[in-house]
Amino acid sequence: MAAGAPRIFVSHLAGVPVFDPNGDQVGRVRDLVAMLRVGRRPPRLLGLVVELSTRRRIFLPMTRVTGIQSGQVISTGVLNVRRFEQRPTERLVIGELLDRRVTLVETGEEVAVLDVAVHQLPARRDWEIDRVFVRKGKSGGTFRRAKGETLTVEWSAVTGFSLEEHGQGAESLLATFEQLRPADLANVLHHLSPKRRAEVAAALDDDRLADVLEELPEDDQIEILGKLKEERAADVLEAMDPDDAADLLAELPEEDKERLLTLMQPDDAADVRRLMAYEEKTAGGLMTTEPIVLRPDATVADALASIRNQDLSPALAAQVYVCRPPDETPTGKYLGTVHFQRLLRDPPYTLVSALVDDDLMPLSPDAALPVVAGFFATYDMVAAPVVDESGSLLGAVTVDDVLDHMLPEDWRETEFHLDEGAPHGA
Repeated sequence: MAAGAPRIFVSHLAGVPVFDPNGDQVGRVRDLVAMLRVGRRPPRLLGLVVELSTRRRIFLPMTRVTGIQSGQVISTGVLNVRRFEQRPTERLVIGELLDRRVTLVETGEEVAVLDVAVHQLPARRDWEIDRVFVRKGKSGGTFRRAKGETLTVEWSAVTGFSLEEHGQGAESLLATFEQLRPADLANVLHHLSPKRRAEVAAALDDDRLADVLEELPEDDQIEILGKLKEERAADVLEAMDPDDAADLLAELPEEDKERLLTLMQPDDAADVRRLMAYEEKTAGGLMTTEPIVLRPDATVADALASIRNQDLSPALAAQVYVCRPPDETPTGKYLGTVHFQRLLRDPPYTLVSALVDDDLMPLSPDAALPVVAGFFATYDMVAAPVVDESGSLLGAVTVDDVLDHMLPEDWRETEFHLDEGAPHGA
């Protein structure tokens, strides 16, 4: 559903087929999963509960939904087939939000919820529930059969759904800090009690917890991961950047590490195992295995479309790496790098192979941290390719990973005040 497309009422999604990009049906929608927020803010739609042909119900994140149209849902085709388990902060939209009674803010009148509408936010992949279809009239009998005026209102026009502002539950705490950056939420978690930290971590969705874990001190990472169910821990490791997951797993006992790697998806586990083969403070140990790789016949338009991916860090989106097939790391022969500023200066139809910067020598996977840092400082880079002796691209090192490993181990404990130079009251 593209930005600006009509809202979709969830009753129209119940039972619709879910297809992969090849047009093969993978299952049917049985419910939607949302996270309520403090006050009257619209809930965030996290994903869909999809029933496979085997009757197993799985969770399909909205980040893996590429389209909702004409009575069907199109997914990326990448599914985690573990059985869906509802978490404390999650609500089933059809199962829990429909056919309940709420109150109109303006009149104080009690109404029945018949349906809710979902909407994709402009220029983002986030979805919200922002409309409620209600029926006026006294309770009694089945809501849908009762008579009474029906109307569609904004989510904020009713009460009876959202989390209470007060109360100390983990879900209320999460809603309060929802807008924090991962690093700031990590700082909050670090200063919580172990019990509260475990409660909040358990309530976070996999992607959010993965982002936060990457920003936590090593001891906190190990503690939190150890308190998760093993299958959940494997899911979170899959959601982490491969280099961060490798660093975390390297700190675990051998038997725990192997058990978690076995539970991970094979492709994700393979990337992590490959990174763990290198010393931690080398280019191979620092790199991510998921840079933007394009073939020589790709165009500038293809490259610009790739770097617009909002899941990429700014450093990884700063350049693309041109290689011969295969496109996954380790790739075929590495041909060179194209920086995004160069992409902005050339016509969309230009082949990237005509724009490569092949003068700059790539990093060897065994290059030590001081050598990598010197490379970044000398050439003013924010990311650099890592290439093996055979000429295959193995991954890319980003400047944030270099800084992370050069700073003192307790640097995350430091309070940074960006406004120290500002006068009081500014």
